[in-house]
Amino acid sequence: MDISFEQAEQRTRLAVLTMDKGEAVHVMHPNQIVAFQGQPSLREDSFMKLSNMYRKKRFIQSRISGPSRCMLGLPEGYSLGMVAIKEDDDLLFEFKHVLFYMEGMTFRTHIQTIRNAIMTRDLVKMRFQGPGNLGLLTSGPLYQVELHPDNPLFVDVNCLVAYPQHIELKPCVYGNTLASQHMNYHWELKGTGSVLLQPCKPDEQLDDHMQGDSLIRRVLREVIPFGGIFIK
Repeated sequence: MDISFEQAEQRTRLAVLTMDKGEAVHVMHPNQIVAFQGQPSLREDSFMKLSNMYRKKRFIQSRISGPSRCMLGLPEGYSLGMVAIKEDDDLLFEFKHVLFYMEGMTFRTHIQTIRNAIMTRDLVKMRFQGPGNLGLLTSGPLYQVELHPDNPLFVDVNCLVAYPQHIELKPCVYGNTLASQHMNYHWELKGTGSVLLQPCKPDEQLDDHMQGDSLIRRVLREVIPFGGIFIK
């Protein structure tokens, strides 16, 4: 599979996935497919498992197989970050960030502690196993930062996209009294490996597919033909 951008500045607007015969990609945000070139039968939509419906706030996922081209539009202010996942990688992701993953990759759930679930408002993290490429939808470009076993890294809870499963992680604030009273909660991270960050704090009003919505509206949008057009 080849991933390209028509122009350099379009990295935050439009991504083109080109699949050869025998290749396939799973798109977790089908509404972002703005154009498709190939035989109609090469796109197969299916219902997610119930647990994934809850985490993604979506009901449908798409499988695009080759030979074909698929163009994915990115919401204003969001970027596509690419991560190469190896077979033994232990990075934990929030499922909402996953735009697509290559066929052949697998994933399993990781249950967070109650404390961390309250902080992130997400009980379950996802661990992907490769080899393969993962496409992430992030607020601003994706950045990788190395960790240290003794010198902690403090990251705003809204900016942490992925972290290694084996590291030490706890919510905190830091700095003097004034600083700690006027900052959002941060993660204190120690260990080895790298974490993935988005540099911008997501705007909850920017795009409703990155946040919650009423269950009834979500069901009607996904189940009724053209529901996304008529039900706002």
